[in-house]
Amino acid sequence: MKFTEEIRLASQDSWEASFNHPFVRGIADGSLPLECFRYYVMNDSYYLSVFAQVQGLGAAKAYDLHTSGRMAAHIQGTYSTELAMHEKFAQLLNITPEEKASFLPSPTAYAYTSHLLRAAYTGHIGDIVAVMLPCYWLYLEIGDRFKGAEPEEPIYRQWIGTYGSDRFRETVQEQIDRLDMIAEQVHPSERARMKQHFVISSKYEYHFWEMAYRQEKWSI
Repeated sequence: MKFTEEIRLASQDSWEASFNHPFVRGIADGSLPLECFRYYVMNDSYYLSVFAQVQGLGAAKAYDLHTSGRMAAHIQGTYSTELAMHEKFAQLLNITPEEKASFLPSPTAYAYTSHLLRAAYTGHIGDIVAVMLPCYWLYLEIGDRFKGAEPEEPIYRQWIGTYGSDRFRETVQEQIDRLDMIAEQVHPSERARMKQHFVISSKYEYHFWEMAYRQEKWSI
């Protein structure tokens, strides 16, 4: 069994919970209230800005020039595809520049990004790919599961289409292959740590849907 197959299996319960979450299913069938998706977009824009920083740390900590270049290319992909899509959504959802400037991320968004940064700053390139991979891979599987869904809301159709595209699939597979290669070269204790990063990120992915669905706020 490949390392990525092992860690994917270890996170199966979290992933199934994500696939069946009313936020995700509500996008596919069009029943999700737009105010929930609006809150998701604001938090996800914050998340992606940190995700790009973590990709940058991956480029800096890579062991070879090719990997550094590919991680840098992933930063550009985050900017040109996902953040650009979020900018379009922000316009359609009437998210003003003032709202974005004063926005405080939810407790879950802040905790998840802190988890990413901790793994990236304290670990090596394997830790960085492992901690980021659920975000790539889970979204691809969601895109696959709901490909062909045609909710009336055009924003939801675009969101599903983005993560079910061949281009996104190539990006995800590249990171899966990279993590398997790294896992073959490191000590078992490092593989265990990488697996834990992946499992925790998978749990946070589920909680991110829950956060947006309930429009989670700070209690104080």
